[in-house]
Formats: sequence, structure tokens, C-alpha cells
Amino acid sequence: MASCSSTGSVRQPSAPETVTPEKALVLPPPGGPSIVSVVERKRGNGVEQTISLFTSSSVPGQNSLKIQFFGASGANPGAGNAGFSKINESGIAREVARSAPGVPMATSATFLQNAYGPFGYASGRSRAGDTCVYAWQQIRSSTNANTQARNFGMIQLRLRLCDARASERQLLGIVYGYTVTGTFDGEVWNPYGNPPPADAALGRTGAPIYPDEGGYRASPMPIGYEPAPAIVTRPRAAVRGASAAQPAQGVAAVPAPIGPRVPLPGEAPQTSARPAAATAPIEQSVRAIGVTVPSPDCIGDAAMTAACRR
Repeated sequence: MASCSSTGSVRQPSAPETVTPEKALVLPPPGGPSIVSVVERKRGNGVEQTISLFTSSSVPGQNSLKIQFFGASGANPGAGNAGFSKINESGIAREVARSAPGVPMATSATFLQNAYGPFGYASGRSRAGDTCVYAWQQIRSSTNANTQARNFGMIQLRLRLCDARASERQLLGIVYGYTVTGTFDGEVWNPYGNPPPADAALGRTGAPIYPDEGGYRASPMPIGYEPAPAIVTRPRAAVRGASAAQPAQGVAAVPAPIGPRVPLPGEAPQTSARPAAATAPIEQSVRAIGVTVPSPDCIGDAAMTAACRR
């Protein structure tokens, strides 16, 4: 009777599937390695994605960014739940060894933190000179926030990067720059916890905030600025054989003045714009060819006419 009541439709079991890069739950920073493909697997209590990144290295393996969202059971009916375990030293050591075969990796003991909280990483260099970095991070709210029947979600990330030309610091910058775009449906499963309070320095007397890259600085900021240094130009050497009147190369020739010269304040004015040497010949030529016109006072009186002639 049960077999007769079934419809006989074909059902595909839950399996990994390829999605477009736009649906990636975490994105590398701008200018970082490009996304090659995204493989997604839905779980009963969350979802997993393996994001393959561009790889330029002789080390076996693919650069990838793996992310896991752990939420409520039954989120995806028909898919089995994914078991999760907290990050521990032995488990991370096995992951690091599998991430870059043949590359001696050393775990960093320095405490580091990006925008989502603390993270750890291991790095090494292959015989060919390739740099490899394996980083891990778990995003989860604090225990105090979980006691309020909220903030139960958790996100785990793994990043494997090997590059033939990049340094360890450049590869580590990807961990500081990636962006988690996926979210949980419901405030109960918020993995980030309660938002932090505002900085205590805001609005407080005696705590100046400067427009610096680091924001708040304990040391005072120097006031004022130094003037720009003066630009000193040296004239180029004159070309041999050039005329003394020819201007130096790169210097524009000053045009000859047009019209009378205007005297400066305090300078005696000149009576004539022409020099005296040039005026004398002109006056002599005028006297040689010109006619002397008597004054009206000299006309009509013989004695006055004789005096005017003298």
C-alpha cells in the first residue's frame, strides 16, 4: 500500500553545487586574488562554501577561502547536519600540514586581530622561493552574550594562499581585508554579539582626536607647518662662440621699449626724449634752409627792427 501511494518522482540528494562568484559568502579585498569558482554545500544546520582563488605558485594545491556557517538545525531540510569542533592546536596542525605539501610551516605566536576578531596563521617558504600562508578564524559571540538566549551562530574561516612573488606581509593583508557578506536569518543566531559601546574618548575633556590615519593619538600633534623650500635655479652656461648680446638659452629676450620713458618717483624728469647729440644736427639743418620770421613788435619801427636783427 505504501508503494502504491508514492508518486515515483526523482529527487536529487543534497550535494555540492557550483554557484556564481556574486553569491560568495566572503569576498577577498579589492585588488586581492580573484575568485575562480565557488562550490556550495548546504547543511541541515548551515551552509559551507569553498571559494577557489587565483593561484600563481609552484606549490601543489589551490589557493582557497573556506567558510562555514553554523546555525539552527533544520535550516535545510533533507541535508545532514555538519559537525563542528572548536579550534584546537592538534587539529590546526593537521590542517597546516595538508595546506602546503613540502613547505615547512611555522605557526605565529603573535596575537593578531582583524575587523572580525582575533585570528591565527602559519607561514613558510618553499625551496623554489614561494611564500605560503594558512590562516584560521572563528567568529562567535562571547559567553556572556549567549546567556541571553541570543547570538548563538558561529562562523569559521580557513584561508590558504601561496604565491611566487608576494611576501608574507602581503599575503597576510588578505586576512585583514576580506569581507564576510553572509548573514543568519534571525537575531538569535547573530555570531557577532552585541554591538560595542562608543569610544570613551568621545566628548571627554582632555582627549583630543586628530585627523590622523590612526585616529586617536596619545601624543600631541604638532601645530603649524614648515614652509616649502625655496626653488633655486642656476642659469645654464653660455654657449661658446655666442654673441654677448644674445640672451642665454631658456631666457626670453626682453623687447625694446616703445615710446617715451616714464621717470621713476624721485628721478629728475627729462626735458626731451631724444638725446642732445641727435638733436643738434637737426636744428642746424633747419637753420640752414629755413627763413627767419620777425616778431610783430619789430614791424613798423626802424630802430626796433635794427635791434631785433642784432
